[in-house]
Amino acid sequence: MSPYVRTVKTSSGATAVQIVYSSHRGSRDIEHLGSAHSGAEVELLKAAARQRLAAGQGEFGLCLGVGAPGGPLPVTSSRMAHVWDALAHAYRVLGLDEAAGGDAVFAQLVLARIIEPTSKLDSARVLDEAGVSAPSYRTLLRRLPAYAKQAWRQRLSAACARHAGLGPASLVLYDVSTLYFETDTGDGFREPGFSKERRLDPQITIGLLTDAAGSR
Repeated sequence: MSPYVRTVKTSSGATAVQIVYSSHRGSRDIEHLGSAHSGAEVELLKAAARQRLAAGQGEFGLCLGVGAPGGPLPVTSSRMAHVWDALAHAYRVLGLDEAAGGDAVFAQLVLARIIEPTSKLDSARVLDEAGVSAPSYRTLLRRLPAYAKQAWRQRLSAACARHAGLGPASLVLYDVSTLYFETDTGDGFREPGFSKERRLDPQITIGLLTDAAGSR
């Protein structure tokens, strides 16, 4: 049998942590590491037991010529593969890739800001943390005029509408905002809460609902 760590209650009510090396016909080879009186102390003794079991089990040399002898190998890169692949698939399913003409810079900007809403400049950091090669900020700035054109937005809106099965008769637009009041107490209508400016003043929430023609 392989050695394992076990815990047993003592007569004093403490928890003893032991390593059981062998068990044969009722006889056990046991090493007692200590007794604990709290959950935290038990976990510390368990950690010490696991280190004792792993003693002498060094790492195999891979002849890579990096890192200290016997030390951990350095992490050179990482990738949020599942998150990124899932978002990229949803992006294609919505038809946005086709609507954007396969623009990789736009796709990376969109997906980065879904992972973490941030500025265009900081999106490079998000992409780097996701393990994706980010475009330079100069490249992003050169592409912005194209993204600002009305035709670009219309293609994206049309792709979303097709995916959702929306037509002119069923399309509705909704927006919501808050208005705050410079007073310290609420009155049942204006109550304290976070506004978009992170204010704690009493405020009200307002919404606007229109159809495709702009009728309210």
